[in-house]
Amino acid sequence: MTKYLVKHWVTADFIAEKVVDETELDQTKNDLKYNTIPNGSFSFVMVKDSEKVLRTTYEKYDEKLNYGTKEWIGKLCITTSSFN
Repeated sequence: MTKYLVKHWVTADFIAEKVVDETELDQTKNDLKYNTIPNGSFSFVMVKDSEKVLRTTYEKYDEKLNYGTKEWIGKLCITTSSFN
């Protein structure tokens, strides 16, 4: 049986949260210091119903993937757009 890898390109809204000690920010200058950009130390929660599928593709799936030498087997691709 042939297997296919299905990929969805999705956008969504997330809330990034982290509890920090008062030494990790400066309230008088409104400076978050090292917490200005969320990183792996933040927890992320996706906002319900905020996801939008921008594009969907599929291709034949080879369980012995070798990204350096993989040969593409034609274009097995379906593209859909949803901007609602």
